[in-house]
Amino acid sequence: MVIIKLTERQEQILKIVQERGPIIGEDIAEKLGVVRATLRTDFAFLTKVGYLEARPRVGYYYTGKKIPSQVADIIRKFHINDWKAVPAVVNENVTVYDAIVNLFLNDVGSIYIVSEGGILEGVVSRKDLLKVVLGQADIHKIPITVVMTRMPNVITITAEDTLWNAAKKLVDHEIDSLPVVRPILYNGQEGLEVVGRITKTTINRVFVELGLEKVRM
Repeated sequence: MVIIKLTERQEQILKIVQERGPIIGEDIAEKLGVVRATLRTDFAFLTKVGYLEARPRVGYYYTGKKIPSQVADIIRKFHINDWKAVPAVVNENVTVYDAIVNLFLNDVGSIYIVSEGGILEGVVSRKDLLKVVLGQADIHKIPITVVMTRMPNVITITAEDTLWNAAKKLVDHEIDSLPVVRPILYNGQEGLEVVGRITKTTINRVFVELGLEKVRM
């Protein structure tokens, strides 16, 4: 559970609004012995996270919503398209050695394998490649298609989906990344084109920026 920690003054504001709301900002400031401008940041934060709502000529009132529901509401507003990174892809004709080189050059944990036309055919992780290397096979000769996880067993997500759904898929399937895809038609063949990636690092970065209040909600 993510805990939103309030300052002592923010807790006082909530108590006043719960007991006397709706109440205008000037009256809240008077009860706290400060000027209205001093509370501007507190009001902005409390309304942003959903504790308070404000109505013109009426004032602030308490929403009654609890912390967990506020966090869930915030996360569900984030869409994949705003957070996806550039994917690392290789052609299905490359070898395991080529894939390893590509993986380290792009500093990623997974490589997506595509066919002609950019259609997603599979995915290979750092762990998959490590197993091949430890097996002392000739990685210059083994096709990447031999070790990759093939479609339709690759877990994907679309740019229109939410970051919450991406995080759930990462947890449920115990994987490190998701290819962001969109449907395409190439030479009469339906498939999925890779347009981005979402990783566990992406999810961590979102929570860090939430904590620093850098994310627009």
